[in-house]
Amino acid sequence: MLVITPRRLHLGIIDPTGSLGRRFGSLGVALEGGYEIRITPADSLKIEAEKEDKETIKETIEKLNFEYDTGFGFYIEVRKSIPRHIGLGSTTQLTLGIAMGILKLLHKDVPVEEVAKILGRGKNSGVGIYAFKYGGFVVDGGVKDSVPPLLVRKDFPEDWAFLLVIPQVKRGFDEKEEQKIMEKPFGSASIAKEISYRILLGLLPALAEKNIEEFGRYLSTIQTLVGSSFSDFQGGEFREDIRLIVEFLNEITYGAGQSSWGPTVYGLIKRAEYQRVASRVAEFLDEQGIKAKIELGIPRNRGAEVKGESLFLERLIKSVSQ
Repeated sequence: MLVITPRRLHLGIIDPTGSLGRRFGSLGVALEGGYEIRITPADSLKIEAEKEDKETIKETIEKLNFEYDTGFGFYIEVRKSIPRHIGLGSTTQLTLGIAMGILKLLHKDVPVEEVAKILGRGKNSGVGIYAFKYGGFVVDGGVKDSVPPLLVRKDFPEDWAFLLVIPQVKRGFDEKEEQKIMEKPFGSASIAKEISYRILLGLLPALAEKNIEEFGRYLSTIQTLVGSSFSDFQGGEFREDIRLIVEFLNEITYGAGQSSWGPTVYGLIKRAEYQRVASRVAEFLDEQGIKAKIELGIPRNRGAEVKGESLFLERLIKSVSQ
């Protein structure tokens, strides 16, 4: 079984106050370049992955077995990964990728949302879940009793892209650190109203009309408003150690922001502009003495792929066909 997941940009939390009975609500977009995981039956559990991923995989398999009696007889090889806690959605993509791969391998048909709840995903945001399931641009309706409902899912224009800058600085908060912040309401209902207004009558119409200038302008405004809700926890509207990069990207791209807790920052561009804009960003980073990786973030308008039954069957089919 081969599982290929997206990675994702988290474009903001709408309402951390919960003043209407639902907390958070979020928006984001799926990108190419996520996990690639091979899962095959085995006599016992064997995992080939980086240490942090390996621990997450073990926990995922334990929870899955407790709920669905899936067992531990798997050989799991993480061939490609998302760096952990840098704002690209590694934990949700890894846990769902492992779980849905094993369930399909065992011919168990379980909805992604149900699996996500069992694995403890979607407590604060549904973006990672729906990026995994559908890809594209997604908006969820906030947390109440279960996994946030999906409100909007749209294809992202394929000639648009994101320039990603991943500075070599402290990683973003992990789940335990984040939960301490998110367990109690904070922020301002008035800011949540401003964000919601700009999503409904700014961002979404611009996306429908494929107007990159308007979409970027509203995206930057929303990012600043979101940042004001989280400023007490990250030292400002954006993290202090990446603020200069966001400001520069806002000058030379259509819109910019910080994904989740960072440190990944992004600028909205037309895909054909990547090399030119990347060169300018590289010069700026060099001038500022900032070490960072620059990448092209390509929108992914499809969810995770879970394909093949097992390596044994794949090899058997291949040998027969030769």
